[in-house]
Amino acid sequence: MPTNWTRAEITDLFDLPFTELVFRAAEIHRVNHAAGEVQLCTLLSIKTGGCPEDCGYCSQSAHAKSGLKAEKLMDVDAVLAAAAEAKRQGSQRFCMGAAWREPKNRDMDKVCQMVAGVKAMGLETCMTLGMLTGSQARALKDAGLDYYNHNIDTSPEHYGEIISTRTFQDRLDTLEEVRSVGISVCCGGIVGMGESREDRVGFIHALATLPLHPESVPINALVPVKGTVLGDMFAGERMIDDIEFVRTVAVARITMPRSMVRLSAGRESMSESTQALCFLAGANSIFTGDKLLTAANAGDNADAALFAKLGLKAMEAEEPMRVKAA
Repeated sequence: MPTNWTRAEITDLFDLPFTELVFRAAEIHRVNHAAGEVQLCTLLSIKTGGCPEDCGYCSQSAHAKSGLKAEKLMDVDAVLAAAAEAKRQGSQRFCMGAAWREPKNRDMDKVCQMVAGVKAMGLETCMTLGMLTGSQARALKDAGLDYYNHNIDTSPEHYGEIISTRTFQDRLDTLEEVRSVGISVCCGGIVGMGESREDRVGFIHALATLPLHPESVPINALVPVKGTVLGDMFAGERMIDDIEFVRTVAVARITMPRSMVRLSAGRESMSESTQALCFLAGANSIFTGDKLLTAANAGDNADAALFAKLGLKAMEAEEPMRVKAA
């Protein structure tokens, strides 16, 4: 897949007439993926709150005044029970997130037990734990981790407006550690954080020009949470209109044809029509369930009703795309 996209080329895609852009994205989607199939994923917060990072969108940041209390790392049995329930509800992938800057080595045995237990159920495994060392990445790989999520969040130029405690390069370094041991990458970001169209171009460009495209690309719409920097700044406003959001999904699909493009946070406030346009434009993965870490989500019942209305079906489990360790 091409990784030499220029910003000018991506700008030209964003500037296409909306119907032409969606049509092109839909054509590319059908060449690379089964039309009408959507992967169901479940996301569980295995360690909530108290994160030392100052991400302006995050209620779990210790810098936020969201009222969220820090909790300890969950017990392995409780995580496995949640994974078993997710599988019963039809999820193919089980994602586990911890509010850490980086995991401590003392926590790795427990985290690896979670990975191994979820993997044994026949689910794809994904974790997001913050920055990783090479030895931590290797331990996760040995435990059976399929995907590691580490988002770049936004364009390199806008990044400093959102986060000051971790650099854009820090994020790229963790992606490199993950790749080097053969774990597949889940990497995307958030739109609607006050960025410009040019920043959205830069965000997609940064993803589409990685040495290998992320196998999974979550596209989130900001969920403004009271007590966070961006939540207070935007006071519940939706900072990106639906058409521009769909454009972003479509451009991600065109530039990263084989990636799973996940319609992620913010979906609970989207109309059925907007979600349908996202699926048409190439989104083929969602988080299901009532909660995404600490934010509200559409819920299983709403998703089942939407799928029935649109004639979509849940993707059956299969082996994830694999990458070779260097």
